[in-house]
Amino acid sequence: MRNFEDLYSIAAERKGGKEALEALLNTPVSTSKLIAVPDDRWLSCMAKCVFQAGFNWKVVEGMWPGFEQAFKGFDPGYCAMLNDDDLARLVTDTRIVRHGTKIRSVQQNAVFIADLAKEYGGVGRAVAHWPPTDYVGLLAMLKKRGSRLGGNTGQYFLRFMGVDSFILSRDVIARLVAEGILDKAPSSQKAMAAVQEAFNAWHTESGRSLTEISRVLAMSTG
Repeated sequence: MRNFEDLYSIAAERKGGKEALEALLNTPVSTSKLIAVPDDRWLSCMAKCVFQAGFNWKVVEGMWPGFEQAFKGFDPGYCAMLNDDDLARLVTDTRIVRHGTKIRSVQQNAVFIADLAKEYGGVGRAVAHWPPTDYVGLLAMLKKRGSRLGGNTGQYFLRFMGVDSFILSRDVIARLVAEGILDKAPSSQKAMAAVQEAFNAWHTESGRSLTEISRVLAMSTG
């Protein structure tokens, strides 16, 4: 496994220099800003990532105002109380993508968010105080307790909300394989632990966030 400085140099060379690379990097949102995000925005982003999974992202994005209307602004209290009649109605609602199990996941994730609010005082507090050194633990929690939030869906959800995160995209996995950390896309807790250990080492070395490290790894191959 090479050090971060070497990987940064590879990415910079591919992207036209350090200045060009830095312009392509993004940083996570501050803890205070994450905490300030209301729960309805967390539910909205969860839903968008669920509906975009395996579907045309641009189509979902274009329809999103209709989603916001159909789900009453993704108010967690309203969405958690959706019953079978409501779900049957939503399956025929032309303002949204009419995918039954994904529509039901909105209700299930609203309940999940309500549980986090009871435990932590809000989703923002739960996520903001989760240590980046155990990011894989946060992903595991989303997969276990949320609905359809496993795999890349949960990773993109956290990234879009500004959480310090890595995304195991094809390019990032290619770099992790090249560095001998993985031999294929991770599918076990042991493999995910190895990924976390590598990111933690690069963070300690560089002082960079998981988000920045993830982007550098991706641009060192893609």
